[in-house]
Amino acid sequence: MSFATTPDGVRLYYESAGSGTPIVFVHEFGGDHRSWEPQMRYFARRHQCVTFGARGYPPSDVPQDMERYSQAIAADDIAAVMDALGLERAHIVGLSMGGFATLHFGLRHAKRATSLVIAGAGYGAEKEHEEYFRGVSLEVARQFEAQGSEKFARTYSLGASRVQFQNKDPRGWQEFATWLGQHDAVGAANTMRGVQARRPSIYDLEDDLRAMSVPSLVVVGDEDDHCLQPGIFLKKTVPACGLAVMPKTGHTLNLEEPAAFNALLAEFFAQVEAGQWKPRDPRALPSQIMKTD
Repeated sequence: MSFATTPDGVRLYYESAGSGTPIVFVHEFGGDHRSWEPQMRYFARRHQCVTFGARGYPPSDVPQDMERYSQAIAADDIAAVMDALGLERAHIVGLSMGGFATLHFGLRHAKRATSLVIAGAGYGAEKEHEEYFRGVSLEVARQFEAQGSEKFARTYSLGASRVQFQNKDPRGWQEFATWLGQHDAVGAANTMRGVQARRPSIYDLEDDLRAMSVPSLVVVGDEDDHCLQPGIFLKKTVPACGLAVMPKTGHTLNLEEPAAFNALLAEFFAQVEAGQWKPRDPRALPSQIMKTD
């Protein structure tokens, strides 16, 4: 088993496969390092692919102090994994909680990001739902502690943006739900309180995002309601950003539609590596409908 050690002494479990331009996959709250298996198998044919467990997710360490969990720490933990593998730069791919960590990695470690894939990132970002999100995050933390992961996973795995996965792929969804039930309850609760409930809204990061030049791809499902508007905001704000909306799709994008997700990423990586994923042409004025002079 391979571990990276963070500056504050937390050990993060990681797996690496393949060779070529590196890709680091960053999992969501409801997932873990195993959640990227369809991408690890596909992209390891021509890339070095890395997946790791966030702090709080065994076999990574589970700090008992909530203050050792934060959005900034989550972004810096990606760098710690890269350091352990001797990777100076990599494509960074994150889903949901991992998508937020990926976005913040681009803000904090831009020179180390070949590109960013920010998938299913938006929960808590909408200003009108900000307080509700914080409250429900704290309640999720409480339920993990009160019920334990195995029992509460039966509820959490049937969220409004998870049932699409269950309907399309019952076996894949059941595997997701089973793995969720194996999570460490303390780690899940501390992650909810320390990262999710305290992270800033992406709308509050507008100035920093406008200055971030890393090639970026935002991916959202059209039935993942609270990620749609934040995805459009990122498209309009980040200079070299594309937006892909996957139809009839919920939150667990990479597992729910693995073939389509992999195809999007493969084309994106190819364009980035060819130097062709550029900032929006300044002639493409958002205010213009038709040119008359």
